[in-house]
Amino acid sequence: MAEDRRLRAVVALAQAMAAAHTPRESWRAAALGGCVALDGTFAALSVWERERGRLKVLVNAGQRAEGEEEFPEAETYPVNRFPEITEFLHEQWAGGGEPDAWVETADGPATDGHGYCHQRVSALRRRRRGCCVVAPIVLHGRAWGELYVARSLGAPVFDREDADFATVLASVVAAGIVQTERLEEVRRLAYTDPLTGLANRRAVDTRLDEALEQHRRDDSVVSLVVCDLNGLKQVNDTLGHAVGDRLLERFGSVLSRCGAMLPGALAARLGGDEFCLVSVGPSADEVIKAADELCVRAAELELGAGVACGVASTGDPIGQVHSGRRLFRLADAAQYRAKAARSPRPVVAGRDGAVMRLADSPPRSPQYRRRFRDARPEEDAEAQEPWSEP
Repeated sequence: MAEDRRLRAVVALAQAMAAAHTPRESWRAAALGGCVALDGTFAALSVWERERGRLKVLVNAGQRAEGEEEFPEAETYPVNRFPEITEFLHEQWAGGGEPDAWVETADGPATDGHGYCHQRVSALRRRRRGCCVVAPIVLHGRAWGELYVARSLGAPVFDREDADFATVLASVVAAGIVQTERLEEVRRLAYTDPLTGLANRRAVDTRLDEALEQHRRDDSVVSLVVCDLNGLKQVNDTLGHAVGDRLLERFGSVLSRCGAMLPGALAARLGGDEFCLVSVGPSADEVIKAADELCVRAAELELGAGVACGVASTGDPIGQVHSGRRLFRLADAAQYRAKAARSPRPVVAGRDGAVMRLADSPPRSPQYRRRFRDARPEEDAEAQEPWSEP
């Protein structure tokens, strides 16, 4: 019966981790699954950050003690306080052995022969837990972190059989983490421009949808900066596309730097020579200041001919904005005005009377035909005049 129950627990843990959509969901599923499988009252999943020499807690699950957060931002422990991570475990499996789990109890010694305070025993006593089992998690042949499961004072102490089962659970967790990492890499590629490393159009659409939903809830200011890098075609035609790509990458870095002036802003390449910033929270004036800085820095680039920049913000008098398409149309109309006038500064919808009219009656120009402007009038209830197709 016990073997059947444990087999069901392993299957449940694997299924829970497979169903996770984000790293946090995966971490939580691992900790909770381990806690249930081992009849624990508390569990934590931690990662060994080698470059920083510390064990970082990713999630605390179950009955948390005072001060323990579910997803702590800064709960870390120097690994020199846990020599089993860097010494004992490495020695144990360096020759091909398996990293077995082990048990600690609150009745264990406060110190050992190495002359350091036994942190796990101290933590058990401090948090009124009676025992714990620690199972190393190994990914790609290297120590990744650990699964830690504890029981309250007075509960039965973990035994060797529990430790062996924890080792099995740690292997299941490791497989789940690998799957999550692969999914995250796929998502990252799906939402990232491969040349510049900025977000791509798909990421912008998603962020704008979320931002406008927040705007409807609490009237947060949502702003969009659309910019067109001038002179790219000439660089490609005269110096080659490799040089043009370097210009795009350099401008991407400038955009990222200026976007950092706006907390939480998303910097993206829409495609070709088109880029944008999505900002949620900062005022329209703050966004315009960042866009102005962007124009100045773009003009200082060795190649290219500066940037044409348009801004649309719900913090300005632009009417109701119910969709990302409408905000794009306004920002793009402002950018079009900036490009036509060879303006060295951003043109702002709501502060330039012609932009609103242009947004609703765009000119018939091949340069103006882009994906996000191809909406038919029946698809956009905000359009005041029919959308012109070249």
